[in-house]
Amino acid sequence: MLEPFSLHGRFVELRPLGTEHIDELLEAASDRSTFAFTPVPWDRDGMTAYVERALAARQRDDQYPFVTYRVDQQRIVGTTRFYDLTPWDWSSLFPGSEVHQRRRPDVASIGYTWLHPSAQRTPINTEAKLLMMTHAFGAWQVRAVRFLTDALNARSRAAIERLGCELDGVLRADRPAADGTVRDSAVFSMLAEEWPPHRQRLTERLAG
Repeated sequence: MLEPFSLHGRFVELRPLGTEHIDELLEAASDRSTFAFTPVPWDRDGMTAYVERALAARQRDDQYPFVTYRVDQQRIVGTTRFYDLTPWDWSSLFPGSEVHQRRRPDVASIGYTWLHPSAQRTPINTEAKLLMMTHAFGAWQVRAVRFLTDALNARSRAAIERLGCELDGVLRADRPAADGTVRDSAVFSMLAEEWPPHRQRLTERLAG
């Protein structure tokens, strides 16, 4: 299992999700005016199940979930996570070699992100993504970072594009949508060799 870690920035801290955060997450989810495309729990039973599923996935090394802590207000304003953390199987290509017998993921997806409306359109989400992508490309040395969002969610798609990610395509009938219909998912990615100039650009933007 991945060792617990936090990611610290100027505007936001990403702390390992735990059951002790349920009450604060319920408060962060209380204003649902911007959750049309995001399935966010609205009651204690739902939030408890949401957190417990995330923690079970962390135990399997499939995911690493965080709470999003807003530094200036000293409170939790949402959550985000790494998911699909699966090392590729290189064994048939390099039999007997230890070169590609790595335990770190080869590709990491970032998602399950939602924020209280007061934290949206602030530096919080940009810095959170900068911290997570820096960790993925640096500590884990992934080949790519991926983002999926509802294909109809123009605001989310624009935010992902502002990070510097490229649209790979649209997965039709990918999963249930937040409104109970069937969702098409827009898939974006950034490759490791594309990251350095985007990291510098995002860092400069946050410093401005």
